[in-house]
Amino acid sequence: MAGHSKWNNIKHKKGKTDAQRAKIFTKVGREMAVAIREGGPDPVSNGKLRDLIAKAKSLNVPNENIERSIKKAGEKDAGSYESITYEGYGPNGVALMVDCLTDNRNRTAGDLRHYFDKFGGNLGQTGSVGFLFHQEGVIVLEAALGEDAAMELCISCGALDFSPEDGYLEFYTKPDELEKARRALEEAGHTPQSAELIWQSATLVNLDEDGKIKMEKLLEMLEDNDDVQEVWHNWGDGG
Repeated sequence: MAGHSKWNNIKHKKGKTDAQRAKIFTKVGREMAVAIREGGPDPVSNGKLRDLIAKAKSLNVPNENIERSIKKAGEKDAGSYESITYEGYGPNGVALMVDCLTDNRNRTAGDLRHYFDKFGGNLGQTGSVGFLFHQEGVIVLEAALGEDAAMELCISCGALDFSPEDGYLEFYTKPDELEKARRALEEAGHTPQSAELIWQSATLVNLDEDGKIKMEKLLEMLEDNDDVQEVWHNWGDGG
């Protein structure tokens, strides 16, 4: 992820070229296929699908594209996709968690190992860097609220904390309370821009100029891989 702010990550993706955004939406479409397999095609009853629709809209994807992707996802077999989180170290010991949806884990692992090796890192075993991260829920709202009103909303929806981000609010929850908090915000009349689990790290690593160049290239290659859904890292000075 681009830094540790979820909204910073959304802004980072919004700023990409049309071709890059098309690739991002291909990945969201894959997530939709899995969400539909697990919970059905109705976003009213399928909270995960509803969150993915909000995510797509936050990336300026037209409604007709979203509807077409949902229809396509419902028609094809998503059973071959499996969710895997790969762990490894990048340049100068930056820790990375790479969430993937793949139909061929050998291909994906081989691609990721090549990327890590090429830019001075190494792909590790499960648990090799996971101890440096903890999972939490993050809900992003487009809402220009004062601190008192935001705090009241934070408490009422059951979130642990909140942070204002350029006209947006980020609410942080326990992993198992994300869905409950999202529903509470919707019932209060708010439509989340995104609601998802993220990996956070309290231990941050800064890089010299050479390390920054290698890390940026590693992230570019990871994000360009269709199997990679999200990348989380503890690069402290990385945008």
